[in-house]
Amino acid sequence: MTEHHLKRLTLMRHAKSDYPMGVSDHERPLAARGHREAALAGQWLAAHGAPDFILCSSALRARQSCTWVCKELAEQAPTPKLEDDLYDGGPVRMLALINHLPETVTSLLVVSHLPTVQDLGLRLASRDSDPEAYMQLAERYPTSSLAVFETGSSWAELDGQDASLSYFVVPR
Repeated sequence: MTEHHLKRLTLMRHAKSDYPMGVSDHERPLAARGHREAALAGQWLAAHGAPDFILCSSALRARQSCTWVCKELAEQAPTPKLEDDLYDGGPVRMLALINHLPETVTSLLVVSHLPTVQDLGLRLASRDSDPEAYMQLAERYPTSSLAVFETGSSWAELDGQDASLSYFVVPR
């Protein structure tokens, strides 16, 4: 398949969160470091290809991460779609959401949580993935990290070992 038919999937772990007393896990905000790192992730995406669609966990720290990314993407930023299942649905549910995207989406950013982003990334990574990026993804998935995949498959066909991991970026 030619390059213009490739789809790009970027899995982002939310930025560093705070742990205020008495706040539910779903409503935990970003820490000061998280605000800086999420902006750096947005800068990396702006420089390397902005997504045309964003799925974002409904958790506050993911929404705030997404806001910083979109601020850096400026006029290139699509309106994010919030999904409760990206908070606690696991990798199978995340993949189901991706599988139901319209084929008009060519570049997707998903903002979610551990262990889901790492588990799905390891499931999708094909044998022709960049070995260094794969090892980074497998070893640890720090906050604000971006795993960038390319696939010639349709979103509906995406399942396992059918997306090439090109980059694993830790914005700092």
